[in-house]
Amino acid sequence: MIVIMKAQAQMRDISAVISRIEDAGYKVHLSEGDERTIVGVIGDGRPLDRDQLERMPGVERCVPVLKPFKLASRDFKPNDTTFPIGNHMVGNKEIVLMAGPCSVESRSQILETAHAVKEAGAHILRGGAFKPRSSPYAFQGLGEEGLKYLAEAREQTGLPIVTEVMEPAMVPLVCEYADILQIGARNIQNYALLHAVGESQHPVLLKRGMSSLMEEWLMSAEYILSHGNTRIMLCERGIRTFEKYTRNTFDINAIPVIKQLSHLPIIADPSHATGKWEYVAAAAKASVAAGADGLIIEVHPRPEEALSDGVQSLKPKRFAQLVVEMKAIAEAVNRKIS
Repeated sequence: MIVIMKAQAQMRDISAVISRIEDAGYKVHLSEGDERTIVGVIGDGRPLDRDQLERMPGVERCVPVLKPFKLASRDFKPNDTTFPIGNHMVGNKEIVLMAGPCSVESRSQILETAHAVKEAGAHILRGGAFKPRSSPYAFQGLGEEGLKYLAEAREQTGLPIVTEVMEPAMVPLVCEYADILQIGARNIQNYALLHAVGESQHPVLLKRGMSSLMEEWLMSAEYILSHGNTRIMLCERGIRTFEKYTRNTFDINAIPVIKQLSHLPIIADPSHATGKWEYVAAAAKASVAAGADGLIIEVHPRPEEALSDGVQSLKPKRFAQLVVEMKAIAEAVNRKIS
């Protein structure tokens, strides 16, 4: 349930409502908009006297939230969530571009790529230091050494870093180096990890699971939001279907649907969605037209030598051309790419 306060409600009115809710054994989450405050009631389903709350000073009305995801829903927070990453605002009219290799393979590789994607127009550097792979014999990443190389790339270019964290115990370490914690598709229902990144209060990029319903995806975001960490970006990276010509099936429907259901910004990942560099540009441009708040794209200076996902990585020149094309589409839909 949410308690919608009147526009003229005083702070003492809001505090009284919060006290009443907490005394009943519930948690409270505030959403303070330009015109009014909304008090979210989070609990285990025990009855709460709605009529009693509506009679309190400053309360306009109480509205039940029927969706299982409460804090992630538009009912709780009608306005889009926005927050800064570096010099750019996520969730605003500006479309944020994240680019870089699937894996950090060496110091020279990540530094070369970082300078190339910045020159092409990227705002954030992506790169995996810890890599969950289907095969135990595949390259698993450089670990903390890779994080150090990413930090050096940030120092040289000014680009914030997004990189994956795989388990709760690793969260403090990755937070030391990364600006954004990525939760990969395989970990979307690793609830201990979701709790840990929520408690970290670090910005989070939450990828959709390969077979996850949108509701399940939003419920994973709910775990993070329940700790008061609202700096979450949802990432559509394709879902597993029967089709074999692409790595995944890019659910572009998810972009407008999520924007209707939730206030959280949504990022598109056309690289993992298609799995082939030849299709990345088309899926990326479609994402801009569909209303994505950002994109995360794999870029590698020599994809044929990449230790992971080279087949879906763009070369820097192709990425630079794609940025030019996406800018034109962004302007056509009243957005912009700085």
